[in-house]
Amino acid sequence: MPFEIERKFLVANDSWRAYADGGSMIRQAYLANTGKMSLRIRTRDGRATLTMKSAGVGIRRLEFEYDIPPDHAVALMELREGSIIEKRRHLLPWHGLTWEIDVFQGENEGLVVAEIELPHEDHGFPLPLWIGAEISGDPRYSNASLCKRPFSQWGERAAGGCPVISES
Repeated sequence: MPFEIERKFLVANDSWRAYADGGSMIRQAYLANTGKMSLRIRTRDGRATLTMKSAGVGIRRLEFEYDIPPDHAVALMELREGSIIEKRRHLLPWHGLTWEIDVFQGENEGLVVAEIELPHEDHGFPLPLWIGAEISGDPRYSNASLCKRPFSQWGERAAGGCPVISES
């Protein structure tokens, strides 16, 4: 079974930019989010995918992703729930893994999230100095939630002033 094991963190400062690539634009929308699973359409670098993800158990969940024709993705995005998520994703290699740093735009501008996929739940790794609070278990930061309640509508700004976690 294809599983995704991922941890998510807020980004505390911009020092990651010196080590990351130039990034690529992602547009994604949700066709369904039932609580048990989500169905997502995404376009990135001329490619389009349809992705189904189960609800997470801890940091692990089922994930099925399929390539679809880009014009199909455009048509399906019209059937979305909520708004379209727009973000620039930067990749940063780190101790044999890769951080994905998402700089959100549009209604979620101001939010910067770093995700790291792990080979197993217990896989340890040192945290870079630019990592802030862990948000893996906070549903507000899921893209499926952000399309319905964008960051710009939050009363508090949880992403601001995050404590920096030092490398271990």
